[in-house]
Amino acid sequence: MAMNPKKMMQAKMSWENFKASHPRLIPFINAAGAQVREGSIIAMSVTDPDGRVIETNLRVTAQDMELIALAREMAGEV
Repeated sequence: MAMNPKKMMQAKMSWENFKASHPRLIPFINAAGAQVREGSIIAMSVTDPDGRVIETNLRVTAQDMELIALAREMAGEV
């Protein structure tokens, strides 16, 4: 499946806008990510404008750590 250069540029611009709108997110992810190791629990929740909450969590496995290492490598954080 070929990458569409126009879509790639749109995605890059959207990502830059997202980072500018939420400047504390990336530093948080980097700081939290440095603490993640096998056995860690990652919890997430979303609260909609009406106050309804959906939550989940996951326990990080060795296989998850392989994916995290690959993502870090691809992001240039090795």
